[in-house]
Amino acid sequence: MSQTRKKNSSEGESKSQTSFVNKFLRDSKAESRKENNDLKTTDSQPIDGLQKTATFDTAKPLSSEVEFRPRTEKNEQFLQKLGKKAVDKCLDLNNCGLTRADLREVGEALEMIPELEELNLSWNSKVGGNLSLILQKFQKGSKIQTLELVDCALTTEDGAFVGQLLPVLQGLEVLDLSMNRNIGGSLDRLAQGLNTSNLRVLKLHSCGLSQKSVKTLEIAFRYLGELRKLDLSCNKKLGGGFEDSSAQLALLKHLEVLDLHQCSLTADDVVLLTQVIPLLSNLQELDLSANKKMGSSSENLLSRLRFLPALKSLLINNCALESETFTALAEASIHLPALEILNLSWNKCVGGNLKLLLQSLKLSAALQELRLSSCSLLTEDVALLASVIVTGHLAKLHKLDLSYNDSICDEGWAIFCQNVWFLKELAELDISLRPSNFRDCGRWFRHLLCAVTKLPEITEIGMKRWILPASEEEALECFDRDHKRSIHFDHGGFQ
Repeated sequence: MSQTRKKNSSEGESKSQTSFVNKFLRDSKAESRKENNDLKTTDSQPIDGLQKTATFDTAKPLSSEVEFRPRTEKNEQFLQKLGKKAVDKCLDLNNCGLTRADLREVGEALEMIPELEELNLSWNSKVGGNLSLILQKFQKGSKIQTLELVDCALTTEDGAFVGQLLPVLQGLEVLDLSMNRNIGGSLDRLAQGLNTSNLRVLKLHSCGLSQKSVKTLEIAFRYLGELRKLDLSCNKKLGGGFEDSSAQLALLKHLEVLDLHQCSLTADDVVLLTQVIPLLSNLQELDLSANKKMGSSSENLLSRLRFLPALKSLLINNCALESETFTALAEASIHLPALEILNLSWNKCVGGNLKLLLQSLKLSAALQELRLSSCSLLTEDVALLASVIVTGHLAKLHKLDLSYNDSICDEGWAIFCQNVWFLKELAELDISLRPSNFRDCGRWFRHLLCAVTKLPEITEIGMKRWILPASEEEALECFDRDHKRSIHFDHGGFQ
């Protein structure tokens, strides 16, 4: 954020000529906007401004109006400094390069915005070590509902301060402390504050959590009965923490989103999660991706996913699944009618075994995103996929990722491209090759161009490292010229 400001003249200027931050307020509700405009006062019409305040709420005594007026004027000055004209319920200062002086001013401003519901200070590194300057003005009865402090270089003292503050913020529903690696060191104090909260969303992505952190959080889970989303992802030292836990995670009966990707989950962690996850009957999104140690030990867990009928998104990419675990997943997926997103990328066992998913794919009427990147798919796999598509299944598919499956021959791509046009809602398709591989496009490219003319929603086709011969380049140019559609063919033969 630019800190350049014009100096006041000798006569004094009451209005700043530059904006304090790039982003501050989103559109407010019409009623809130009307209320704030009615409350607005000016130097030229002080009496009118007071009269407007009085007519807005005739139930208030005159003394209350007089006390309110100076605070309103200060608020107006602050808003003028920001280049804004109306108070809103959302203060968004993310990525503004705030200085310590700025933070102190923001803290003073918060006291003048009692109706504030959302505060975002993310990606401002100076917040770390100075959090109390901003938030110490919050009083009991505060209406704040969302507090986002992503990547703010928070210290352990900041984490402890948040723990002390939480009992005051009884209306807080969303707390995001992600990408603050020192939070793990103050998790005990933070968890104490969570014991009195009504959170619905708790994000602790990449917060330096350890095995011990699991037990600390479990104490808080007893009091977080309304929690809807829990993100503990990218805490690589968390692995092994579930081994001796008391399964308090199962108390989160309303949990809809659970993100444990890249947590170095062990085989013993999987044993505990096998008991807990099937009990979370309201779960809609489950991310276990990038936990390679669970590949050979997750057969029972994946089999029991059948008890999650509301599951819409399952991300289990890069988990080193083996034949038995993939078979268990395939059988369970038949019982997931609401599934919209399935990511199996980077699990090599899928190659040659896609037939195990055949029945599931036929029943997946809601599936919108299917990712099978780097799955060692064979020609027979894409032929099978084409047979499912041509019979009218996967009709809702928006995104299909078949990239990095270099073992598919030209015949396989020809079969696929001749039938892909049945996916009328397809918007993105990726068939790129691995970075180390380059191949000439076969005659199947003409089939793909023909199919695209029948795909009304398609906007992106990834074909990186496929080299188009001169004749195919000419065909693509003719296609672009004749159809006048905004379709990006990313064929980058030399990328």
